[in-house]
Amino acid sequence: MTNDIIILPLIVHLFLSILLMFFWNKLNFQKIVSVVGNAMALGVAIWVFTYVYSSGTQVVESGDWPAPFGIVFVGDMLAVTLVLLTAITGFAVSIFSTISVIKARLKFGYFSVFHFLLLGLNGAFLTGDIFNLYVWFEIIIISSFVLISIGGEKSQLEGAVKYFALNFFASMIFLTALGVLYGLVGTLNMADISLKIAEVKDTTLVEISAVLFLVGFGIKSAIFPLYFWLPASYHTPPSAVSAIFAGLLTKVGVYALIRIFTLIYGGDSFLTILLLTLAIMTIFSGGLGAIIQNNIKKVFMYFIICHIGFMIGGLALFTEVAMAGVIFYLIHDIIIKTNLFLISGLIYRIKGTTNMKKLGGLYEHYPKLSLLIAIPLFSLIGIPPLSGYWPKISLILASFNAQEYWFFGALIFGSLITLIVIAKLWSEVFWKNQPEINFPEKFIYFNQLRFGQKLTFIFPIAFLTFVTLYIGFGAEHIQQLSERIATELMNKELYIDAVLKR
Repeated sequence: MTNDIIILPLIVHLFLSILLMFFWNKLNFQKIVSVVGNAMALGVAIWVFTYVYSSGTQVVESGDWPAPFGIVFVGDMLAVTLVLLTAITGFAVSIFSTISVIKARLKFGYFSVFHFLLLGLNGAFLTGDIFNLYVWFEIIIISSFVLISIGGEKSQLEGAVKYFALNFFASMIFLTALGVLYGLVGTLNMADISLKIAEVKDTTLVEISAVLFLVGFGIKSAIFPLYFWLPASYHTPPSAVSAIFAGLLTKVGVYALIRIFTLIYGGDSFLTILLLTLAIMTIFSGGLGAIIQNNIKKVFMYFIICHIGFMIGGLALFTEVAMAGVIFYLIHDIIIKTNLFLISGLIYRIKGTTNMKKLGGLYEHYPKLSLLIAIPLFSLIGIPPLSGYWPKISLILASFNAQEYWFFGALIFGSLITLIVIAKLWSEVFWKNQPEINFPEKFIYFNQLRFGQKLTFIFPIAFLTFVTLYIGFGAEHIQQLSERIATELMNKELYIDAVLKR
């Protein structure tokens, strides 16, 4: 079916990005427009999601050029679910940005670039053309490079260089893979590629192109051994920027892997073994990295890596049960990781540091706030009935059914490491007494803020926590959605028929 409604999220963010450029120095106006605009984008995303949920996959052909000759945008359930999650996190981060990002950074077009980033993310999720996916990835890289380097501090610039260099390298590999694939099938439309790849007799070249895509998207997803850029860069920008990076930038790489490997390369035994091996190593390396960290942000960064392994392993199993677990975990992880970095920003505003050795007494002084923060932390662990618990059941069941006991062991290891590290974090930051140290004097602490400013810090965290609680306590609905998406992914003819109108 064809309905232009699915490109509305792109139009909203493109309009906001351009509009904000005309009010470069009017920071208060920019804040209002960004928050209101993200609220509108959230409303549009809900509308698009409900429409596709009830009416099925929607396709828009650019310039009325029919597929596979023109660029198409495809709104299937996976795409619109990620568009909705982007809108939810974008709304929360935009509010948090208004109070947490200093004026010296805002005046360099922060909000305009922020909306360009959201535009790129939405475009990547909705495109049905693999070269157009590369274009959206470049928009994401350029926008994120600006956001990570705004402020010009030494640590930021160092992190920005590492981030850009590795992601630019990933884009080069992605483009190389595109060239190989185009040489094999002569088309860039993903649905058409799915049909024609089966006719290619040279399976070696097909596997080479698959490995190139895996390396390119693997760098962007931060899987083992391609993750070293992430711990070196994500802690350097403001917490609002780190939050949107943690929640969505690595997940767009995971999305690309899911889309490519279910639609084009699904079921290959060599790729299954390779993906499972990388997933297990990603879980172990991320977990071990987290356990030795003393900085809250760095702990959360290594958890990004560790939990990416859960999703890559589920993709490797390539069954409907595993895929449902991957999608459920992806939904949970986007919300949780975004919220955790907002929480790290709030703790920094309260105490002036995120070093756990210098923190303490948070529960004593802020008991209600501590209980609010406990919900996403416990959800990260996977304590039932919170959101992190339910997708693990599907992943564990799928690993048993496939007799992949190494992956099962890795899941248990990753969960135990998460429990141990979060218990350590809770003890160090919330329960122990505040150590006697000298805090920065020229710093505006949380208790010095007005009530409205405090509320602006807390509301985005409470909003995302509410979404997390809904995912956990409304797990039946999320599971049904995940199973529907998994069915669509495992039956690629549904996607192909919608795009090519067969």
